[in-house]
Formats: sequence, structure tokens, C-alpha cells
Amino acid sequence: MKGKIHKAEELPRRKFIKAAGAGSAAATLGALSLAANAEEQLAFDAEFDVVVCGGGAGGLATALFSRWRGNSVAILEKASHVGGTAVKAAFWYWVPNNRAMQKLGIQDPKPDFLKLVARITNAQTYDPKAPKFGLTDWQYAMCEAFYDSGADAVELLAEKGALPYRHVMTNDYWTELPENKAPKGRVLVPKDARESMSDGGRVAIGAMSRAARRDGVTIRTSHRAQRLLLNSRREVIGVEALDAAGALCRVRARKGVVFATGGFTHNPELRANFLEGPFYGGCAALSNEGDFVRISSAVGVQLRNMNHAWMCPNLLEKSVAKDGSMSGIFTMVGDSMLIVNKRGLRVANEKLCYNELARQFFSWDGARSEYTNVVLISIWDRRSQEHSASDEYGAQIVPPNGADARHVIKGDTLEQLAANIGERLARYAGVTGVALGDDFLANLKASIGRFNGFARAGADRDFHRGERAVEVLFNGNIKREPAQKNVTMWPISNKGPYYAALLVAGTLDTKGGPKTDPDGRVLDNDERPIPGLYGVGNCVASPSAGSYWAGGSTLGPILTFSYRAANAVDDEPLKT
Repeated sequence: MKGKIHKAEELPRRKFIKAAGAGSAAATLGALSLAANAEEQLAFDAEFDVVVCGGGAGGLATALFSRWRGNSVAILEKASHVGGTAVKAAFWYWVPNNRAMQKLGIQDPKPDFLKLVARITNAQTYDPKAPKFGLTDWQYAMCEAFYDSGADAVELLAEKGALPYRHVMTNDYWTELPENKAPKGRVLVPKDARESMSDGGRVAIGAMSRAARRDGVTIRTSHRAQRLLLNSRREVIGVEALDAAGALCRVRARKGVVFATGGFTHNPELRANFLEGPFYGGCAALSNEGDFVRISSAVGVQLRNMNHAWMCPNLLEKSVAKDGSMSGIFTMVGDSMLIVNKRGLRVANEKLCYNELARQFFSWDGARSEYTNVVLISIWDRRSQEHSASDEYGAQIVPPNGADARHVIKGDTLEQLAANIGERLARYAGVTGVALGDDFLANLKASIGRFNGFARAGADRDFHRGERAVEVLFNGNIKREPAQKNVTMWPISNKGPYYAALLVAGTLDTKGGPKTDPDGRVLDNDERPIPGLYGVGNCVASPSAGSYWAGGSTLGPILTFSYRAANAVDDEPLKT
């Protein structure tokens, strides 16, 4: 189904160096995202029915769904390998009313599900008696599409051997909300992943990429999309990309181009201009620089949800280093541990869901004109070090012997620990502006004393730690004690050694970009679909606003909207 192959045009070396320079690529490619010439002026290097930009979970799924409908499909992946951020994920995918739930007789009625996501997403406008429960028209349509198509999408992936799953009866993050009529059962995971899910992403991406190659999807890595190609009717008919050598490559899409290129986690300018608060990068793939925001701006898209991200605490040292191996801190492991700010004050329930815990970094002190919690400090004792250390997924804050422990600060006494924390903070003062408060040690001792009293009593009167199902889920490995009244809490020892880690706000990825309809069509400023242009995943706007519906509520919608976009692009007329 390939068309005629034309000789590739070469990009002048000087322009390529500007475009591909590591420090300036993001800004430069924005200037290159101009309206393209009419098709009669273009020579294409290859032709396919569908061109997918991005080879993560969304890109691979879209390519597979498109190929299974009989289309010729190419993936253009910016990095040197496929997988994107998803390859590092646990790869839970949250799917309402999935087939496994149905087989077990677990009811997940559509109206109740929509009430649940409305309550979590728009608490200030939520109204269970309103026709759309307080969601906007667009949010409602997107959430409804997720419910209607999620089960079909994941079943097709499983049937084709691209993503076999197993059903996990784990608690939702918002189990206690009365709107949640199915608090367990919506989570699916890759069938062959470990119980810990430390390899879930690798298993899923491996299976999907093998299926793509098996079924004839063309995959071109080290191809960075930089520009849309339009015909004289302003229909998208292809994309320009730069390959690893800097050569310009034009790929025609007879039906459509689907972007699945991820968010803008690693674009400091976009983060500073759209996200509120002090973010220090994140654990998304390093190639997630917001390319689709720049590329799509040439065709008059609407940007939505640009001020929100899938958030989590991250380690300061790895964030500043842009360590590509970094995963988010999903689990504040251990029971004899707490988190304090630069003044030694405990500021939050340490077992909150990672997205909600990350909000604590943005506490603003209007009298001092500063974010008081830019850096938060996790502190634990020998007991938690010995019993909660793990290098499994999400628990790397307390590393076992022999694991990467460069972020860990130690002290034989609280006095020594405080001094060492102060020294570590001083190293990073140029990027955080944070110095340890003069009252840190006194406040830390008082915070530990108060925490220990709560732990002995089994009730956290300040932050209610351990009172919700999700907080037990995020407890990590612990040593159960006969006298323990709250499984998430145990008194911190009055003897050292003690340990600490510095935490900052990060993203799993951002969740804003061009607005799409429920079939992935990118919309212009007049709410009209731009012919031939689609988007799925974190490169486009999420209907979830700033909320985190559940574990797997990133990948569940991504797989769903990949399915819907592939179906819609298949119905596109061939473009000439």
C-alpha cells in the first residue's frame, strides 16, 4: 500500500543544527511550525494511509487499531526507541465496566460512573441532579466516550495478542466517595507483569511493539515530527520530520496524521508559562517537550487544560539532573516516617495519593511572598530503612543496600541529620531558593514527638493518616507490630541512625494541549475538526482537569481514545 518513493530533500546543515540542538530544539522548532505548501509543491519520501507521531502507549495502540482496520500505518518516533513514558510505568489501566467486571457480576452503571468522575473533576460545580452533573459539555462527552468504548478497546488489544491482561481487584483512589458504586474492579494490568508491577510498562510496550511489527506497522525511530503538511483545501496530508542524521523526511498520510507525542514535562518555557507553582521537571520520557503544542499552533487549534499535570513528588537530585531513569514517588513507604518542610513542620498526610500529596508543594505564604514547601523532607528511622527499603516500582525513596542511594541523607543523631540536610539544601539553593530554617531542629523534634503520640494512639489528629483505603495501598512494606493500632504509623525511634530525602514537585507528564472531540479530531477555534488531524494521550487536553480519577486513569483513557481515533481516521476520505 506504499506510494511512490521520492528522493528526500536535505535540510541545510545550519538550519538543522539550530533545530536539533539539545538546548534550543524546543524553541527553534516552534519557528519551523509554519503553514505548509500545497501538495503539488511537495515531494514525499513515503506514503501511508495513517501516520502516527509518537511511539508510546498511545501511538502504538493507535497504530495497531488502524492497521487492524486494513490501513497502511507508519509510526514516527522522536526517540531512538519506542515506549515513551509508558515503558517506565506500572501500566495499570483503569477501564470502567470492563469485561472482567461484567463476568464477576460487578455493576458499574454509566450514570454512577459519570457522577463519580464529575465529583472528582469539578467538585465546585458538581451537582448529582444536573443533566451533566456539573461537567462541561465537552468534559461530559469525553467521559461518556471513555465509558462507552474503553472495554471494547482493551478487549481488542487482548484478543489480538497485543496486550493480554489480568484483572486486579485493587481499591480505587476514591473508594469512600458515595458516587463510587464499583470501588474495586476497574484496574487491568499486563498479564505477564510481576505482582509488584515494577516491569508492567516494559511488558506492555514489548507486547505492543512486537504486535505492531508482526502486523506490518512501519516503525521509524529517531524521527522528530516538526511540521504539518497541508493541501490547498487546508487538509492535513502529511508531516515533515527530521531523522537522526538531520535529513528532512516528508511522509504523506492519505487519511490522517495522529499525534501521540506526550506532554511538555521537559520544556522549561512551557512549564513556566502554563503550570502554576514550582515544578522541577518530571519522570516523563525526556523526549516529551510539547512538540504538538508548537506544531499545531500553525493551524489555529484551541489549547485547553494547559495549567494541569499528572503530578507526583520526585527526588530533588534526580529532577535537577534530568535523570531519564527516574520514576515518580508513588508510595511514601514505611510507617515510622514523616514529611516536614524547611522549618521542620509536618505539613501533610504522607500517605495521600501522589497527585494530591504533590499539591502540598504549592502552599503560598502571602506575608513572605514565597512558596513555603518548595522542598519537602522525608525523614525515616532505621526500622523503616530495614523493613521498607525496596528498589521495586515507586518505592525507590528508601533504597536497599547496593541500590542508587545518592539522594539519601544520613545522620547518627537528629542534630547530625539536620546539619547534613542543611548542607545538601545549600548545594541546590541556586535552583530552589530554599535554606533550612533556624528553628528546623527544634520544630523537627516537636513534630516527631507529636507524630509518635498519634502513632501510639493509632489516630492522626492532624492529617488523618491511614483512614482511607488508598492510604493503606500506599503504605509500602512494613514490619507489623502486635501493638500497632494504625498500619500506616509507628513511632519514630529515639535513637539513630536517621535518614532523609529531599522532595520537589514533579509530573508524570502534563495533560494539556489542543482540544479534541471524543473521536480524537483536533478542533480549531470555531469548534470544527481540522481535516486529517488527530491527537491522543498527554499531548492533547484531558477532560479530567487537575484531578486524578484512579490508578490507571492515564492509560485507560489513552487506550480508549486511541481506539476511537483509529476508527474515525479510518472513515476519513482519501486526500489528494
